[in-house]
Amino acid sequence: MMLINLEAEKGTFLENLQIVRGPYLQVGSESSIIIRWATNAAVHGKVWYSTNPDRLDLTQAETTITCDHTLKLTELTPDTKYYYAIGTTTGVQAGGTEDYFFVTAPSQDLAPEQVRPLRILVLGDAGRGNDIAASVRDGYLKFTGTRHTDLWLMLGDNAYDTGTYEEYQRGIFEMYPQFLRSSVLWTAIGNHDGGSADSLLQTGPYYELFTMPTRGEAGGVPSGTAAYYSFDYGNIHFICLDSYGSDRADHPPQAGDGAERPLRDRPSDSSLEEYRTPEGAMLTWLARDVAASDKDWKIAFWHHPPYTKGSHDSDTEIELIEMREHALPILEAAGVDLVLGGHSHSYERSYLIDGHYGTSDTFTQEMKKDGGSGREDESTPYQKPLTAPQAGTVYIVAGTSALADQVSPHPAMYTSLSIPGSLVLDVHDKRLDVKFIDDQGEVQDYFTMKKTIV
Repeated sequence: MMLINLEAEKGTFLENLQIVRGPYLQVGSESSIIIRWATNAAVHGKVWYSTNPDRLDLTQAETTITCDHTLKLTELTPDTKYYYAIGTTTGVQAGGTEDYFFVTAPSQDLAPEQVRPLRILVLGDAGRGNDIAASVRDGYLKFTGTRHTDLWLMLGDNAYDTGTYEEYQRGIFEMYPQFLRSSVLWTAIGNHDGGSADSLLQTGPYYELFTMPTRGEAGGVPSGTAAYYSFDYGNIHFICLDSYGSDRADHPPQAGDGAERPLRDRPSDSSLEEYRTPEGAMLTWLARDVAASDKDWKIAFWHHPPYTKGSHDSDTEIELIEMREHALPILEAAGVDLVLGGHSHSYERSYLIDGHYGTSDTFTQEMKKDGGSGREDESTPYQKPLTAPQAGTVYIVAGTSALADQVSPHPAMYTSLSIPGSLVLDVHDKRLDVKFIDDQGEVQDYFTMKKTIV
């Protein structure tokens, strides 16, 4: 077998060719992954990869010349660490070292004793490219140390102010290169991303920069759209919804400023097709998708949170109201465990609750399935049956990854904080540990949820 001499090949690529974006990992599964990057000139892209960083003897090359490179690697082994390099058919440009790698998703057919712990990073409203975002990033790196991040989620407003290419470059690609090249990123669209993108037409920087599994390539029911989708990772089923752009087809969001439409602008003709209603395209798909999943854990994420009293108010804004009224009953009936949102620049974490679909003044104590902290060292973890509807969900607003505003208490919330930070989910078999990490790497909130077989 002929092996690649990376140092020799690095001297052969085009003299002025530069990588201007990436590499970054998308749509990772047990047996495949997508590697994307961009160059300042159109070339044939190529990836070298292997389980040995010194023997990158597997390759995949593009058949067309382009500046935006998307290569899918297939027939990979589950839960395996691969090293890679990227470049052109004339030579390697980057990688070939131990910090360019990815780990495929674990097999979904493991015995409990074979299941390894998983770590997920969550960033909300992170796309400002500012000093706060950098400090939150560094705080997480201090916290996680040498432990690998299996995947990461971005909860929308990934690029401020209007979701342009330049804003994504500053807010994501220049801010998180080490995350991008070694952990698969999954994104939700926010109102600021929507300033330059159209969910119905699937156009604009957001839809051109990120790849989503529209055909169920990573598990779940095919959605047929990149605006909302689902995927499996180990024993977790993730659902990403579009709380902004997938709206009435006749009344798309206003482009240009990323602002919400006021309640009075809601269309009144109920005969028109809707998306954020139970009968609409997105929530019809959602009901099918969550019902079909048999994973131990179900985690949903989108931008506009159903409960918040931070820089936005879930009692008055239409996107938040409709997601609470229409999406939550579907999710809670399917036993979804955790719902993550951003939008408000605050950290807010609910009790284990069920059945609250109205305004904050209609929340009652009976809606708390567990009114405790969920902290194992203080009281007891939140407990749920492995498969049961209406058993309780924890709702988290995590929109402080680049800005922290003042927040007031919502009655559904156990705690509300105005602190920059990130969210960390640790899943090991039937146990979920959630921690809010500040920009100094310190834990500011935490709880545990456990599943029991009944």
